Amino acid sequence: MLTLRHLAIDTVRENVAFLNRRCTRYHVEDFLGLGRVEVRNDGRSLLAVLNVVDDPAIVAPDEIGLSDPAFGQLGLAAGSAVHLVPPTPPESFELVRAKVGGAALSDDQLAAIIRDITEQRYSKIEIAAFLIACASFMTTAEVLGLTRAMIAAGTRLHWEGLGTIADKHCIGGIPGNRTSMIVVPIVAAHGLPIPKTSSRAITSPAGTADTMEVLANVDLPMERMQALVREAKGCLVWGGHVRLSPADDILISVERPLAIDTREQLVASILSKKVAAGSTHLLIDIPVGPSAKIRNASEAVRLRKLFEHVGDRLGLTLEVAITDGSQPVGRGIGPVLEARDVMAVLRNDPACPADLRERALLLAGRILEFDPAVRGGSGNRRARELLESGAALAAMERIIALQGPPPAVATLGSLVAEVASPADGMVSSLDCYRLARIARLAGAPTDKGAGIDLLRKVGEPVRRGEPLYRIHAGTNADFTFAQAFAAENSGVMVVG
Repeated sequence: MLTLRHLAIDTVRENVAFLNRRCTRYHVEDFLGLGRVEVRNDGRSLLAVLNVVDDPAIVAPDEIGLSDPAFGQLGLAAGSAVHLVPPTPPESFELVRAKVGGAALSDDQLAAIIRDITEQRYSKIEIAAFLIACASFMTTAEVLGLTRAMIAAGTRLHWEGLGTIADKHCIGGIPGNRTSMIVVPIVAAHGLPIPKTSSRAITSPAGTADTMEVLANVDLPMERMQALVREAKGCLVWGGHVRLSPADDILISVERPLAIDTREQLVASILSKKVAAGSTHLLIDIPVGPSAKIRNASEAVRLRKLFEHVGDRLGLTLEVAITDGSQPVGRGIGPVLEARDVMAVLRNDPACPADLRERALLLAGRILEFDPAVRGGSGNRRARELLESGAALAAMERIIALQGPPPAVATLGSLVAEVASPADGMVSSLDCYRLARIARLAGAPTDKGAGIDLLRKVGEPVRRGEPLYRIHAGTNADFTFAQAFAAENSGVMVVG
C-alpha cells in the first residue's frame, strides 16, 4: 500500500498521479509503458495519467500524489492507504476503433463511449481519436445518439410547477455579444422563467459567466440557483457546479487545442446541456460573418436544420435566429468593458451601444413569443416596453442582489494604449478573431479589467492618427504582448 498525498496542482480536467522514481512498493517501470495507473481502495478507483518525480519533497518513495482534480474525484482523505494496478483499457475503445474505420455507431455504443469518457477512463489521446473519427463523418442519427448519451451521463434539472422554461444560446465567435445579460432580465421581468447557466471563456476574451461575475457572484450551488429562479424568474450563473453534460466539458478540453469544431459536435454539445438544464423552449443565435464561426448563409441554414432536427426529437421547442456576425457587438471586449455596455443598455443610457441593444431586443422578443399569451410578432414590442420602462433593470438588480456580491471588485485596467488609424477614411471591416486575440493577450478574461474598448465600428469615419480602439491591461507583460500583436495587424481595415 502507498500513502495518498494531495498535491495542490491544478491539472484542469485531467487526472494526474505522481509517483517517486524510487518507489518502495512498486516497480515504476511496470507502469511507464502504459502511461497511466489505476489507484484503488475502499471500493473506490481512479484512472490517472502517471508522472514520475525524483524529488522526495514532492512525493516520498512510499507515497502516491494526486493533482487537485484527481484527489477530488477519488474522494479519499489525504493519508489514506491505496494500492495501484495496471489500468484496463476501456472496452468501449474498440467501438472508437470501429468508428475510425468508418462504422456508424448505435445509440447504445455511443452511450458506452460517453460513460467511459465521463468516468475518466479515456486518455486525452483516446478522446482525440474519438473526436477526429466523429469529425470525419457523423450521421444525423449519430448526432442524436451522441446528444442523448451526453445528457444521460450527467445531472438533469427539473423545474416542477414552472411550466415553460426558456433559454437562449449563441454559438459564439463574436466578441462583446453579451445579449444574454440583457435578454434574461427582460424575459424574467415578463414572468417567463429563464435559468441561464453559462460556461467561462475557453478561447474568447469573456464568457457570460466571466462578465456577470463583474456584477455578482456566479458560483452558486444547484439548490440555491433553483430557489433563485423560483423567486426572481431568472439567473445568470456558472454551470460548473450543476454537472450538466460533464462529458461535454471533457470533450471540449481536447477539442480546443485540436481546433475541432464541427457542426455535429457543436449541436450535441449545446443541446445536451440545454436539455440537461431542464429547458423546454430554446432560442439559438447563429451569427454569420467573414470572421465568425459560420461564414455564410448556406452554412447557417445547414446548421439551423440540424439544430431543429435534433431538438425536435429531444422534445425541445426550438427556434433559430441567424444574426449579423460581421463585427463585434457593442464597444467593449473583455468582462469589465462588456458589463459596462450591458448596464448602459439596461439603464437606457442614450450613449449605450445601439447594436447590442437592438440585438438583445430582437432575441428577447423571439423568446417572449414562446409565451402563449404573447401574440406572434408582438414579442419585440413587449421586450422594448420592459426595457424602456425600467422593468428589465429592476429584474437585473434583483437577480444581482439574490446572487450576491462578486468575489472581488473588478476595475478597468490602468495600462492604456490607443491604436491609431493609419489613414483618413472609413472603417470597412473589423476582424472578430484578431480583436479577440488582442483582448486575450491583454489579460482577458482572467484579468477582468483587461480588453479592448472599440471607438470606431464599421461604416464610421476616421482620420489618420485618430484612435480606433484602446487596449486596457493590468500587467506590463500582458500590455506588451497585446501592443505587439496589435502592431502586426490591428484587426481594423480602413479604406479611403
